[in-house]
Amino acid sequence: MARHTFFCIDGHTCGNPVRVVAGGGPRLRGDSLSGYRQDFLAHYDWIRQGLMFEPRGHDMMSGSILYAPTRPDCDLGVLFIETSGCLPMCGHGTIGTVTTAIEEGLVTPTQAGRLALETPAGKVEVSYEQPGRFVESVSLRNVPAWLEARDVEVDVPDLGRLRCDIAYGGNFYAIFDPQPGFEGLDQLSVDDILRLSPQVRRRLNALIDPVHPDDATIRGVSHVMWTGPARDPAADARNAVFYGDRAIDRSPCGTGTSARMAQLHGRERLAVGQRFVHESVIGSLFTGEVLGTEIIGPHTGIRPQITGWARVTGYNTIFIDDRDPFALGFSVN
Repeated sequence: MARHTFFCIDGHTCGNPVRVVAGGGPRLRGDSLSGYRQDFLAHYDWIRQGLMFEPRGHDMMSGSILYAPTRPDCDLGVLFIETSGCLPMCGHGTIGTVTTAIEEGLVTPTQAGRLALETPAGKVEVSYEQPGRFVESVSLRNVPAWLEARDVEVDVPDLGRLRCDIAYGGNFYAIFDPQPGFEGLDQLSVDDILRLSPQVRRRLNALIDPVHPDDATIRGVSHVMWTGPARDPAADARNAVFYGDRAIDRSPCGTGTSARMAQLHGRERLAVGQRFVHESVIGSLFTGEVLGTEIIGPHTGIRPQITGWARVTGYNTIFIDDRDPFALGFSVN
């Protein structure tokens, strides 16, 4: 029997939690962060469950584990964990992790104001604004994003047969825009999103199987995005992203905003160089920009940039005790 100790620094990005595991993460095997992710999933997923789910976390909990990079052109390796799994990439997690790592002295950048991160999805270049003690904003040049499939039809309980686009922004998203049968995000309550989204995701994954052309371990629709008109006059659109079993992203969602911009670009509604301000369900904002186009396998996609902010909220030493019957956490359904 053992008590496992993890030193975490908690914070949030535009309202969505980021728990950075700065000490106690497992030693992983692999020749890349993608390989680390596979080793973690095979042998250490109990750590994710224990730190993310109740009673140490909650349904919306998200975080990261820090590693030395395996490639020489990166400053820091990041493994993303949340209630939905061990993710290839997480945008809000990147913003929160970089803010925490810089403010708490967990990484020394090769160049001030810039960091290169190795993630399971690939290299992510980051710039940040730190006029004094604190990081005020983080911009990440995300992995390539693309529109995977258009107008995929699926039966949605209570709403009928709807169309959605499938887009990749670091994870695969099903994006539902307003259409006959779905007037937009304001039509749905939080309970509606929590009830409908897992059913929609399950049905879509039975119909299609999107796969990353360069990494077959990244596959399947994991996130569902419901969109609608913005409420904030500074924003271009509003969204709610469902992930895990019962989670709605409180931030505008970084990989989701990347996927959204890829969808809009693929439909010729967003041009290279154009900005896109995305609003979350709680009113926080990310500013996106299409930096350029990129070929990924058979797809012509975009290179997205996402800018947002994060705040550190405290230190947290967490025990996972083998004697605890809820060592692996739980979710109340």
